[in-house]
Amino acid sequence: MIANILIALIAALHIYILVIEMFLWTTPRARRAFNLTEDLAAKTKVMAANQGLYNGFLAAGLITGLVMGPAGMAFKLFFLICVAVAGVFGAATATSKILFIQTLPALLALGTLLAGI
Repeated sequence: MIANILIALIAALHIYILVIEMFLWTTPRARRAFNLTEDLAAKTKVMAANQGLYNGFLAAGLITGLVMGPAGMAFKLFFLICVAVAGVFGAATATSKILFIQTLPALLALGTLLAGI
């Protein structure tokens, strides 16, 4: 099912974001990805770790839905909607690129899931 592949990719993306935000925030790679100065990264390290944890919860919910098989439909729907809403909020408050990185994939996965594809 294409929806499950997309959901797995979105879960993997959120695990990647968790790692960057919780463990790699002050590295050059993370600073480039989030357009941060060294000073700002150091000052926001704890806040970023908190954000990373929330991204981990999104991934965990999506993975739970996948593991549950057909019984996990509600998990998949709920957590895809959460990802999309978080992406819209992030795009409105941080950077518009979040719409393409987070919201658009979640909506695509949601559409394929609802279409049974």
